[in-house]
Amino acid sequence: MSGRLLSRGLLLLLVMVVAWGIAACAGVPQVTAPAEPAQEEQEAVAPQEEEAAPQEEEATDTEKMTIRLVENPWSGSQVNVAVAKILIEEQLGYPVEIVTLDENAQWPALASGDLHASLEVWLSGHADNVAQYIEEQKTVEHGGLLGPVGVIGWFMPSYMLEEHPELATWEGFQDPAIGELFSTAETGDKGQFLAGDQSWVQYDADIIKNLDLPFEVVTAGSEEAILAALDSAASRKDPLLFYFWTPHSIHAKYDLTQVELPPYSDECYAKIDEGGVDCAYPADELFKIIYAGLKDEAPDVYQFIKNFNYSTQDQIEMIAAVELDGKSPEEAARAWIEANEDKWQAWLP
Repeated sequence: MSGRLLSRGLLLLLVMVVAWGIAACAGVPQVTAPAEPAQEEQEAVAPQEEEAAPQEEEATDTEKMTIRLVENPWSGSQVNVAVAKILIEEQLGYPVEIVTLDENAQWPALASGDLHASLEVWLSGHADNVAQYIEEQKTVEHGGLLGPVGVIGWFMPSYMLEEHPELATWEGFQDPAIGELFSTAETGDKGQFLAGDQSWVQYDADIIKNLDLPFEVVTAGSEEAILAALDSAASRKDPLLFYFWTPHSIHAKYDLTQVELPPYSDECYAKIDEGGVDCAYPADELFKIIYAGLKDEAPDVYQFIKNFNYSTQDQIEMIAAVELDGKSPEEAARAWIEANEDKWQAWLP
């Protein structure tokens, strides 16, 4: 009996050994199987690392400061700024913000660095600002000439000279009967002199008073309002005397005569503060002004603005596209840029 028990014991032991071996063999896939998921995880990580690179490039681009350019309320300023914005953004890589502001308020804003450049300044109205901000404080820099030469004056449709040739000069406007000829319901028996935007530098009320002319200044409110009044008057050949300037596209649309005022002199303009101006506006070599700190903060933009310069005809071409052809300032600027690469390439630092 003990022998049978031993035989049975050996048999049981053998069965257990075989069962353990089978179990051990069955466990091998459980140990090695995770290797494949591990490779999948590595592959899943790689695309995330590749996607990180563009984010670093975007961060680099956003480090460039925003350039803030002043746009004054007239077409020449609008096309200047449109040209500069396109080129600064596309050639130099800076974002640009256009800030619409009147010509007097721009000086302290440039001095403080809130704004960076204004591209069309008419010196005739800003001698005091030049002295304060450029010469004394040195917070604003003279940015060099823009190129076009501007002339502000008194204009009227040339058909007025057919019956009244004496209106070619200011003396012809001294007659009270001429005042009545140019009168409106608003001015009574005095003639209307149509002025522009209230923010513009204008001495016409002083000139009229000091030359003893039977006229009264009426503010149209904007360049567009003056042009609308001219369209209306010209359609009926009505009298109209108004403040305007060259260069401007309107001279290509209408035959206008500039009234001859007493010639400009420094002595005449020395009486500005006391309201003593009684002479013509001076011819203006239009120029640019720049926040003095821009030289250090964005030297390439600073140099670009210093170099920015084109002809009177270049500007008139763009102004005409806006005012006569109905294009936006951006569209007119883009067309000029595409046709004049040789000019603007020279502005790039």
